[in-house]
Amino acid sequence: MNKIINFFVILFLISGCSFNKNSKFWTNEEKSRYENNARYDEVFPTDEALKEEFNSNLKIRLSSTISNNTTTNNFLNNSSRINFTSNLEKSSSFKFSKINNFNQYQPEVSFFDNNIIFFDNKGSILNFDDQSKLVWKKNNYSKSEKKLNPILQLVNNKKYLIVADNITKYYMMDIQSGEIIWSKNNLAPFNSQIKIYKDKFFVIDFSNTLRCFSVKDGKELWNIPTENSLIRSQKKLSILIIDNKLYFNNSIGDISSVDINKGELIWQLPTQSSLIYESAFSLQSSELISDGKSLFFSNNQNEFFSIDANTGTLNWKNKINSNINSVLMDNILMSISMEGYLIITEKKSGNIVRVTDVFQNFKLKKRKEIYPVGFIMGLDKIYLSTSNGRLLIIDIVTGKTISTLKITNKKISKPFVQNNNLFLIKDNAIIKFN
Repeated sequence: MNKIINFFVILFLISGCSFNKNSKFWTNEEKSRYENNARYDEVFPTDEALKEEFNSNLKIRLSSTISNNTTTNNFLNNSSRINFTSNLEKSSSFKFSKINNFNQYQPEVSFFDNNIIFFDNKGSILNFDDQSKLVWKKNNYSKSEKKLNPILQLVNNKKYLIVADNITKYYMMDIQSGEIIWSKNNLAPFNSQIKIYKDKFFVIDFSNTLRCFSVKDGKELWNIPTENSLIRSQKKLSILIIDNKLYFNNSIGDISSVDINKGELIWQLPTQSSLIYESAFSLQSSELISDGKSLFFSNNQNEFFSIDANTGTLNWKNKINSNINSVLMDNILMSISMEGYLIITEKKSGNIVRVTDVFQNFKLKKRKEIYPVGFIMGLDKIYLSTSNGRLLIIDIVTGKTISTLKITNKKISKPFVQNNNLFLIKDNAIIKFN
């Protein structure tokens, strides 16, 4: 009994400690590492995130730069403005076995020509054609592994499909036939994007280690370990590539730059004030995105960063509470906060030029339980999915919510666009809209 009491006394004392940069828990080296990198301009130097409209009548000039599709293998993770407009008429559904705990992760579809590749509750990979007909279904898991309900990350190079999961497996399949080419096991499960670059692919595991594998046979070529932690982020970790440099984040907020050819660390930037955090277990970050010169990302700790990709120094930091991906368009960043505000930021300066409330049609009591999941920018509209199964259609120029489409009462994925169709994933189907 005394041992139990002593344990809780110690736990109380630890939890009450301060772990800021002045704490005795910091070594001189760690304190210097943080202070040297903590050079930034706070645009809104307050502890509170933006929760009210600002310049709401300001109109945004649309970009002339337009892409055709969202893609999971985009090296810069920025979909920009997409050549998409639609009345959002439901055309078909791609159905599969219901996925457990769907609301706890961020699923991605893999597109191949007009086909859609996804997975079901038992780890079976499904290849559908554009008419929702199943082309092939393959499973690489034993009976006991299927019971673990594997969650898969997928990416393809139009010839091969590479898969990494949350139960330590990674493997490659022929995308035409679904046949397994090779299959291997890692020491730890995976929880990140997969990026294919030339004859290599990259993925991050739960030990916060970036691993580089050969596409040919899955052999590990090198790895870059970062700070290991008990923290297991529910957000998928992010990877982007600029020239021959790779950038990635880990579950405790460190951003790292790596030389792809040498497998060597170039720089590393901690974006939190210490290595041990009072709120660390709730840290969730967006994907890294880039314009080729700077990196941009946000987290749910009211922090939005711009980082110089070459040096790893902070360009600026402001107060935006978000863990969903922003979108770059010319000289502006579009972000949506967890409170439901569309925020327009100048890319170079970090100045916030407009804030509009896109959740204004939700009742006050309800909106406290709702959060944004992800969004894309079409020709003239923003398409935003929410945790209560709605798709909001927002005017880009004015930031006003035009209409709301009910998909389900549960969480849906962020939207994807391929060949002028919009796709949303729910727990047992992918829904296609023309």
